[in-house]
Amino acid sequence: MSAITPTKTLKIDFVSDVVCPWCVVGLGGLETALDTLKAEGIAADIAFRPFELNPQMAPEGENVGEHIARKYGSTPEQSAANRAMITERAAEVGFDMRMGPDSRIWNTFDAHRLLHWAHETAPAKQKALKQALFAAHFTDNKNITDARVLTEAAETAGLDRAEAGEVLASGRYAQAVRQAEELWRSRGVSSVPAVVVEGKYLISGGQPPQAFEQALRQIASEG
Repeated sequence: MSAITPTKTLKIDFVSDVVCPWCVVGLGGLETALDTLKAEGIAADIAFRPFELNPQMAPEGENVGEHIARKYGSTPEQSAANRAMITERAAEVGFDMRMGPDSRIWNTFDAHRLLHWAHETAPAKQKALKQALFAAHFTDNKNITDARVLTEAAETAGLDRAEAGEVLASGRYAQAVRQAEELWRSRGVSSVPAVVVEGKYLISGGQPPQAFEQALRQIASEG
């Protein structure tokens, strides 16, 4: 059987943060939906755009339970229940999330600089880098402010580890990331994931595959 040639390729800007668990769920839902939509000739060109949930986060990070309690007023029991629910949702889209009460949340600016570098120099590998960063944080509970962790993620994604290290050491793309963050804020993005299709349709939150499938099918039909 011959492969189906896409009749419609949608441009998607996936605005998200590396330490956002719902962004993991949302990306998994989006990819599952796109796998289904292949049979209908619908494909997507996805670019990952920066958003920092905690731009003022200190270099040493913060315990995730303490962070959630301070930011949202959640009790330890509420935090645990929320983690369990998100872990289940992530598993439904094939992601192994292992966050616990002792996990930490980190500043993500350098991770966003690497993602920007990937998009500029090897856009086909940007998604693999995003997934490697998600895994480093949520599955392996690594410190994603650590240059060794970040360059390892770049290598896992098929990018040049030495060049990734040079990007991090030089501060390259800092201004570009700041400008991109401000651009999406100016367009009204205040929470993530924000999945912007064709520059004008917004799908918010960690939606299940069926929701993405329905929305993308409708958008493709309008094109």
